[in-house]
Amino acid sequence: MLNLPTLRQWRYLVALAEIRHFGKAAEACFVTQSTLSAGIQELETQLGAALVDRTKRKVVLTPLGEELAGRARELLREAEEMVLLARAAAAPLSGPLRLGVIPTISPFLLPRVLPALRRRFPDLRLFLREDLTARLVDQLQAGKLDLLLIALPYEGGALDTLELFDDEFMVACRSDHVLTKRQSVKLDDLADAPLLLLEDGHCLRDHALAACRLPPSPRRDGFAATSLHTLVQMVDSGLGVTLLPRLALDAGILRGTEVTTRPLANEGKAKAPARHIGLAWRRGTQRAKEFTLFGEALVAALKQPVSESQSKTA
Repeated sequence: MLNLPTLRQWRYLVALAEIRHFGKAAEACFVTQSTLSAGIQELETQLGAALVDRTKRKVVLTPLGEELAGRARELLREAEEMVLLARAAAAPLSGPLRLGVIPTISPFLLPRVLPALRRRFPDLRLFLREDLTARLVDQLQAGKLDLLLIALPYEGGALDTLELFDDEFMVACRSDHVLTKRQSVKLDDLADAPLLLLEDGHCLRDHALAACRLPPSPRRDGFAATSLHTLVQMVDSGLGVTLLPRLALDAGILRGTEVTTRPLANEGKAKAPARHIGLAWRRGTQRAKEFTLFGEALVAALKQPVSESQSKTA
């Protein structure tokens, strides 16, 4: 029988591969530098091959060390999922859950649903990371996140997804804008409008354009915002019109402004233009049932009256 390395030794190698510094890698593993160094040396002895080239200036992994560090990441991820799967069998959604959320969802949805989620799953330890979709997907695939709450569809990566609900787009403009004279706004009315959008990289921009069948580069007059709050202030200043999701409107993003909204005309469609809010996780994970349960609980919490979900505490 082979004398197999321990998970601790593989964790030392992965930390060293990611940080490239013995002292800082040791801190990340909560051990002394001598302990981590000895663990790497023992690993090399067991394998009969060099994994790290040690120099005074920097740490360089050998080609074999790089390959084994990549495989070790997958090994540690699988070992972690096995433990979490066992816990979930006894008590679903207990223990840590690392959730990534995009910034056009996080501040508008989470305050409404987190109190109810805490009441239903008191042993759930939720760790949140807010970032753009592409970076969240990278962190998910690297094993640094467990689950994503994003806008769908998203093309890229081996992901399984679960759609939760539609988030309707509304046209937002100043109360003195000509569009406020209409009950609803047709898509053609936006084709030549000074349409303000989030900067490139925000999926809300792409989803809004796709849902409204607008060209990839509509007239923008040189302006782009980094957040929905900034976008609202730009519209309030009379710089143009924009498209806002219902989630943000329900959360009161227009409060204190002269901005008002009008629905987009369906124009023969069964549904109004919208983005799809959903969950995404690594394909093949053993926690798919647990993540589905989380999605169902999130939708149930969202259906509670706003006053109820915000007034009660966990």
